[in-house]
Amino acid sequence: MTAPVNPRHDPARRDRIIDACLDVIVAHGVAGTSARRVATEAGVPLGSVSYHFEGMDDLLHEALRRFADSVADRFTARLTAATTPAEARAAVAETIGADVFVAHRDLVLTTELYALAAREPRYRALTNGWMTRSRAALERHFDPVTARLLDAMVEGLTLHAALDVEPADPAVARAALERLIPG
Repeated sequence: MTAPVNPRHDPARRDRIIDACLDVIVAHGVAGTSARRVATEAGVPLGSVSYHFEGMDDLLHEALRRFADSVADRFTARLTAATTPAEARAAVAETIGADVFVAHRDLVLTTELYALAAREPRYRALTNGWMTRSRAALERHFDPVTARLLDAMVEGLTLHAALDVEPADPAVARAALERLIPG
């Protein structure tokens, strides 16, 4: 049995608030995310949100930065493990199959981040950093133009998977990969 956390000393509280913020964004969108909802989801007093973050924008930015970093970390790890062009193509396919076509939570968070980034330079810096990391991982195996095209294809498939009423077809992704990186 886990010992109860002393409310005065809770080193994981800030992280729980960030994780709860992501869950609230998935459930209610950025527009429906409030400090009260996040505090309730995290199981912390409302004052904890303002103690750890300067405001909702600070919390949203930190939560979406964490999300973007986690996606970029997974993608980079897959491509770093690849040692041949065929393995690199398989790593891109795995990302599309496992992260883009399956992970509804990630799709919602990605589209929420895209919408913020389209309006707010601060969030555009997050998406730009994410794209830079993705391209760098791809450039370990592919020339810069191909890396940019692959990155754009994955982003486009992400949007289509999030917005289409029909389930994503993995065969379309495989055909696109074969055209961009034959062999």
